[in-house]
Amino acid sequence: MAIDYEKAGVSLEAGYDVVRRIKKHVASTDRLGVMGNIGSFGGMFDLSKLNIKEPVLVSGTDGVGTKLKIAFAMDKHDTVGIDAVAMCVNDVLAQGAEPLVFLDYVAQGKTIPAVVEAIVAGVAEGCRQSNCALVGGETAEMPGMYAEGEYDIAGFTTGVVEKSKLIDGTKVKVGDALVGIASTGIHSNGFSLVRKIFSDNELDLHKAYPELDGSVSLDGDPSKPRVSGQPLGLVALTPTRIYVKQVLDVIRNCDVHGVAHITGGGFDENIPRILREGQGIEVEEGSWEILPIFKFLEKYGKIDHREMFNIFNMGIGMVIALDESEAQKAIGILASHGDHATVIGHVTAQSGVVIKS
Repeated sequence: MAIDYEKAGVSLEAGYDVVRRIKKHVASTDRLGVMGNIGSFGGMFDLSKLNIKEPVLVSGTDGVGTKLKIAFAMDKHDTVGIDAVAMCVNDVLAQGAEPLVFLDYVAQGKTIPAVVEAIVAGVAEGCRQSNCALVGGETAEMPGMYAEGEYDIAGFTTGVVEKSKLIDGTKVKVGDALVGIASTGIHSNGFSLVRKIFSDNELDLHKAYPELDGSVSLDGDPSKPRVSGQPLGLVALTPTRIYVKQVLDVIRNCDVHGVAHITGGGFDENIPRILREGQGIEVEEGSWEILPIFKFLEKYGKIDHREMFNIFNMGIGMVIALDESEAQKAIGILASHGDHATVIGHVTAQSGVVIKS
């Protein structure tokens, strides 16, 4: 035991305990191409195992943001890892890439092995949902950097796509249908405002509010029955939906022109990222369900209804642009994966985002 290091507030023994605890979770994410085991200095992946002639690597990194504050308050740590994976893999998916590997970074002021295990178990669950291997990571103990019981988590992923099948928005054309795939809730964006709304209105995270009844299942699986009577904090912690397997299925079977991951900035910032100069979108509100949590936030935050679309995903986590003739085929494929999708609008020749009530 490094006694002097222990006196400085860093427990090597706790770190060793974490590694022992998370090995089984890491092993559960193994997939074709993975090389080596946890504990190496670098994660390795053999691209030659994949049948790709001109591989293009697409990488992404992200965190969970201040949603973690809700996890601390609820003492629930087994879903934020799913969020960390989702925020990364959904981004590279927007380029048509299949996520291959994931690495995580977890930092605490004092290492609590059981909490780290819960976090990594969530990461492993996210990796399994996206068929992405957890090939490495870092658990850092940094006394004085974080308040007691708090931590941060971030992730990094690399995916691959055949060069000829890279989705970059250049094929998007006026008249293309926009197929929106339902979100599971707030996902992992906008939580600084969410927490302010909760605080300003003295809302109790441990209290169930009837206005939230009918939220999607709390494990982030929209194919499961909806729940009622759940505390506000748990509804807010509903993990981000991972769209990898279902959207890749659509890409394989349809001519997809563009894919937008609806994150911070909502509709106004994210959908235009797939458009060409001079193009815009028209969205028909009412063509999908706006989840109860967004109506709740709009009411208690006294937020202008149109502004909500500029902040939150409003019940749509991913948008696929493709020819109108293929829209129903894509919706059928998504339904076979348990996702609810609808045509929410189309691409126009007028730049900007129009939300029609």
